[in-house]
Amino acid sequence: MQNEEFYHVFEVFSKRNHKSDFQHQFSLLAPNHEMALVMAQENFMRREPVVDIWVVKRSDITKLKPEDKKALERLDNKEYRLTKGYGYLKKKWRKYEQQVLDEKEIMSWGGDQRGPNRNAAGSDSK
Repeated sequence: MQNEEFYHVFEVFSKRNHKSDFQHQFSLLAPNHEMALVMAQENFMRREPVVDIWVVKRSDITKLKPEDKKALERLDNKEYRLTKGYGYLKKKWRKYEQQVLDEKEIMSWGGDQRGPNRNAAGSDSK
C-alpha cells in the first residue's frame, strides 16, 4: 500500500478567460502539489488556452456529512422567496395582445365601407 501514501488525488480547475468562472476539468494522481500543478499545466498547454489553473488536493476539500445535510432543508414554508423566473410573462403577454384591438378593427368602426378597392368617389373603377 505504499502507492496510496506516495500519490494523492488532486482536482484540477481551469478558467478559460478573465471573465469566466473556474470549472472542474479532471482529477490526477501526483506525489505533491508542485508536481500536480506541473502535470495540470502540461495537459492544458497541449489542449486549450487557459488564463488560470487551480490544483486542489482532494483530501483538503471539505464536504458535508450526511447527517449535516439535514441543516440545508428549509424549516419554514417561504417559497415566495424562490425565484421562478419570468417564463409566465410570455403567456400573459400573448393573452393581453389577443385582447388588444388592432388598427384595422378600430378603423372599421368608422362606418367607412368603401374598402381598399374603391376610389374616393365611392364607385367601382373597371
